[in-house]
Amino acid sequence: MRPRIFRTVLALAAVGGAVVGLAACSPGTGGNTPTTSAPSSTAPSSAAPDASPTTPSSDGLLPDETESPGTKPVPAPPSAVPAIPGKGDAELSILITPSPGASPASYTLVCQGGVPTAESVHPDAAAACAALKANPALLTRTPRPKDQACDTKYGGPKTALVTGAVDGVGVESSYKLTDGCEIAAWDGAKAVLGSSGVGE
Repeated sequence: MRPRIFRTVLALAAVGGAVVGLAACSPGTGGNTPTTSAPSSTAPSSAAPDASPTTPSSDGLLPDETESPGTKPVPAPPSAVPAIPGKGDAELSILITPSPGASPASYTLVCQGGVPTAESVHPDAAAACAALKANPALLTRTPRPKDQACDTKYGGPKTALVTGAVDGVGVESSYKLTDGCEIAAWDGAKAVLGSSGVGE
C-alpha cells in the first residue's frame, strides 16, 4: 500500500512539474518575458505596428513630443538681418542741419551701379554709393518700439534729412543725436550722411 501511494505522489509531482514547465515556456507568461508594461530603456522594443516610431523628425522632435511656445526660434530683428546687395542706383538729397535755425549743408548723391556720377556733390560720394550698393536698405528706418531701452547719451542738436530713391524705392529718413539709439542709427548711415554726427 505504501509503495503505491509513493508512486502516485511521484507521478503527480512529475505531471505538476511538466505543467509548470509548460507555463514557463508559454509565450507572454512567466519565463524571461517582463510582466510590467513599462518599456525597457536598454533592450530594443518590439513595438506593435501601430506604435509610434522613435526616429526624430526634421525639426529634431520625437513624434510624441510637442514644441512648447517658449522654445520656438525667435526671428532676428530687422536691423540684424544680413544686407542683400542691390543694383547701386540712387538719387538722394541730403540736408545736414547743425542746430535749429542754422543753415543746412546740402549734398546731392547720384549713383549708377554703385559708382557716383558727375552730378554728385558729397564729401565722399564713392563710399556712399558703395555702401548703398552693399545694402540698399541702409536708409530704411522702422518705428522704434516704445519699450526699447536707449542710452541717455546726448550727441548734440545736429539733424539730418535724406530724401530720394535707392534702387527705385522711395526714401525719406530723418536722423538726430538725442539718445544712444538715434546716435547708433546715424552712425549706421554715416557713409551716406557724409558726417559721423557726434563730435563734429
